[in-house]
Amino acid sequence: MNSSNLRQKFDRFRILIIGRANAGKTTILQRVCNTQKKPEIYNSAGNKVRSIILLRGMHDIENEMVFRSNPGFVFHDSRGFEAGGDSEFDKVKAFIAARSLETDLKNRIHAIWYCIPMDESSRSFTEGETKFFSQCDTGSIPVIVLFTKFDALYDVSYALLKEHDVLLSIEDAQLEAHLKEARARAPKHAEELFAKGPQLKILYNSKEITRPPRCHVCLPNMDKNDADCAPLMRRTAETLDNEVLKQLFVSTQQTNLELCMKHAVERQLSRVLFACNER
Repeated sequence: MNSSNLRQKFDRFRILIIGRANAGKTTILQRVCNTQKKPEIYNSAGNKVRSIILLRGMHDIENEMVFRSNPGFVFHDSRGFEAGGDSEFDKVKAFIAARSLETDLKNRIHAIWYCIPMDESSRSFTEGETKFFSQCDTGSIPVIVLFTKFDALYDVSYALLKEHDVLLSIEDAQLEAHLKEARARAPKHAEELFAKGPQLKILYNSKEITRPPRCHVCLPNMDKNDADCAPLMRRTAETLDNEVLKQLFVSTQQTNLELCMKHAVERQLSRVLFACNER
């Protein structure tokens, strides 16, 4: 199915994004859709929702968030479970279950992005997040955990590296160069520490987590204009088992040309191999 035929049948890729307050959800969606503008909100009847309805406490997971810069993506937003406790969790669980039963593929949820911020006050898993990954059956819908504000860990790594240099009693003349080097090494050092840290152990190897995500991605500096969301695009595409949905996602996203080319090459190669095996 080529892109034009695909869009005649399925014209929008639908994502549920979940996360606590200040997890950086809107910023990430803006980067994905290559815009700095706010999304337009539509209710389940397709009518535009007035801004006043969007005040905290009047949230509706059924509402659709659409950015004019890329209307091929439709987002549904959950506030995270600290906002509404069991009530919010039950709504999300029911929403996922109902959308999974939709007979029309375009109305189903095609992927779930679960945002967990890594700034200093939010690094541990909340009770609601543990509950989601232990009790919420998402069926065949892939769940990707987004560790947002990951650059907050860069400062932690820099402090550790800086302290190490000071303990080495480096002379003042060399200290400035070492501190500059420590700042440059901090991102990689943070990634290495995180890979061995408690968050991933809990997420993938904990008895409490019985429904772990398909994968995770670390997203630093999403508040910057040149933020790189290519890893999120790539990992999401990799989790899609349905080839039609994968093609729709790849053709909808506009931030990663490399992903489009890679997918096109893989599809062409599959066709060639299939043709060879048929001979």
